[in-house]
Amino acid sequence: MDLTKHGHACVVLGDGERRLVIDPGAFTDPSALDGATAVLITHEHPDHFVAERLRGALEASPALEVWTNRSVAAQLEGVGTRVHVVGHGDVVDVAGFEVAVHGELHAEIHPDLPRVANIGFLVDGRVFHPGDAFTVPEAPVETLLLPLHAPWSRTADVIDYVRAVHADQAYSVHDGLLNDAGLGVVGGLLGERGPGTPTPLGRLAPGDSVEL
Repeated sequence: MDLTKHGHACVVLGDGERRLVIDPGAFTDPSALDGATAVLITHEHPDHFVAERLRGALEASPALEVWTNRSVAAQLEGVGTRVHVVGHGDVVDVAGFEVAVHGELHAEIHPDLPRVANIGFLVDGRVFHPGDAFTVPEAPVETLLLPLHAPWSRTADVIDYVRAVHADQAYSVHDGLLNDAGLGVVGGLLGERGPGTPTPLGRLAPGDSVEL
């Protein structure tokens, strides 16, 4: 399986001709959806989901299907049976990938702001994308896609999350709001300059790929 970063929170998992796209939001080049076999959306925030962009991809590719939560699906009304609603505990076949769903709510940004639904996806029992939450799957994780920076997190929380998941490898996502200096500071605290985690952290620039 190949993992390709496509900016901010979006990654593409590829296996042969299959391309599984996760969270192609507003900070991601629309070309991430080119040739997509299936799409997973963790939640409705625009850095993860742009309704009109996804509608355009569905119109351009009649075989394309989407798996997401109920609130995102409501924004794609009219697409029909090509949008599938899933929730915590579901295990579904998505274009030949086994996808297990973990979590229910977005992390708290502030007590005065409502929390939206958020689900994480564990793909083939190997790669976990939590969306905007620190959900710890009830299963081992080989590769964690780690939300590195967000209005809802502290670096201390990120470190504790990596420790809790205890994956074999992590790659940073949700890092589109950091400049190079910020990436160095936060990444360093998750590495040798920090208090230590059991999981090595790598970063892929947009367009970079790694074989898992």
